[in-house]
Amino acid sequence: MTGEPMQIRVYYEDTDAGGVVYHANYLRFAERARTELMREMGGNHPDLLSEHAVMIAVRRCAVDYIQPARLDDELEVHTIVTKVGAARFDMKQQVTRDADVLVTLDLQLVCVGTNGRATRLPAALRDPLTRLIVAQPAPQPEGR
Repeated sequence: MTGEPMQIRVYYEDTDAGGVVYHANYLRFAERARTELMREMGGNHPDLLSEHAVMIAVRRCAVDYIQPARLDDELEVHTIVTKVGAARFDMKQQVTRDADVLVTLDLQLVCVGTNGRATRLPAALRDPLTRLIVAQPAPQPEGR
């Protein structure tokens, strides 16, 4: 993954009784990183709503839990944009500790109007998202 990762410290409130990060909290970590990325691009949620009458909603999220994070770990959340369409965009996120990938997320987000229906991404959001697209390497055939 590329780009500036968001730093996260695991606090007691993030863990279960065994000191392991509760599975749903990775979604919170990922949401914070996406929100900060959007803010850096000039597409923060309050401005999108007040200036363009749109909101961003998660349409699909596939999560792969690989290794657990624990109390007091220092984590990084890496976020990349992989595709931008007329009304939606796709992102991939990784939560890492040092060089270890702990969790991966594959997301599809959609732009919705105040009526709750999908609508076109405003250019003020679509253009910066398009500039962030990272090309994924083509899958290699097995045995190579």
